[in-house]
Amino acid sequence: MIDLRSDTVTRPTPAMRAAMAAAEVGDDVYEEDPTVRRLEELAASMLGKDAALFVPTGTMGNQIAIHLHTRPGSEVVLEARAHIFNFEMGAMAAWSGVIPRPVVTADGLLTPEQVADAIAPPVSYRTPTRLLCLENTHNLWSGLPIDEARTRALADLAHAREIPVHLDGARIFNAAVALGTTAAALAAPCDTVMCCLSKGLGAPVGSLLAGSVDHLREARRVRKLFGGGMRQVGVLAAPGIIALTEMVDRLGDDHARARRLAEGMAELPGVEAVPDRVWTNILVFRLAPAPAPEPPAARLAWGLRERGILCTAFSDRELRMVTHVEISDADIDATLVAARQVLACLYR
Repeated sequence: MIDLRSDTVTRPTPAMRAAMAAAEVGDDVYEEDPTVRRLEELAASMLGKDAALFVPTGTMGNQIAIHLHTRPGSEVVLEARAHIFNFEMGAMAAWSGVIPRPVVTADGLLTPEQVADAIAPPVSYRTPTRLLCLENTHNLWSGLPIDEARTRALADLAHAREIPVHLDGARIFNAAVALGTTAAALAAPCDTVMCCLSKGLGAPVGSLLAGSVDHLREARRVRKLFGGGMRQVGVLAAPGIIALTEMVDRLGDDHARARRLAEGMAELPGVEAVPDRVWTNILVFRLAPAPAPEPPAARLAWGLRERGILCTAFSDRELRMVTHVEISDADIDATLVAARQVLACLYR
């Protein structure tokens, strides 16, 4: 199968498997796993923060950060299509007793004016705003990268109101490559940042939460509270080190293939896609209404599956395709041929 559902579907490289087999380990709850320590130090350096914590998933990393920065009965401001709001199972309410304040944007880019309007005034009868969450790259907006200038403008506005900022940087290295900068520069205005090893970087599991020493000391306690304390986990940290040292520079290949996929899809009947907005490895596109009784997105997804290609339908008319290390130029060509066949029947 050509699997375009997500960049989470990749398998560990031979180098990662070898590193796993050879990893020196210890009990990480006791902070005695040397491979985990090396990964955390490397990640902190690359993200420009004082310390980092290895966590099982990006969702846990985000939710630990929310727990650190808020207290029950408060609000978190974020963009309406943010991953934290749409795909993390209401965890901020379940684990931290806080609620989201989603802000609808036209293009996935929050403005300081929108954030200022969303922040609750300091009066006794309003739920206080305790945190601003940003996302880079923005998953549901075709992997949109957000530059440092905008991040800094938003963070400066929040900090002026004494509101901390957390960056969901699941694919921050994709953003850095696309923008020609570093992950550290993109994360610099934010108090905490989470990055995933198991998405574009190809590791089998794991994410990192980075921030100040004080934040990360408390984050370790919250990780245990949330059930994320792990033991001889150096076998999982070892491929993470490979991911950070060997897999970042090749991300541009994924971006080029996603852009070519977007350009090809935009030429097909019924497809509403904007190739110029595809900067990284994600294409989110819509389909025009179709005469068939089934939703067109489901029809396209199933038609592609029958031809050996997997993608994700997000709604009746919206789909996502994601390139990654296991997708080749030939796979892009095959996907476009198959999509043309299915759409020709759907929109004839």
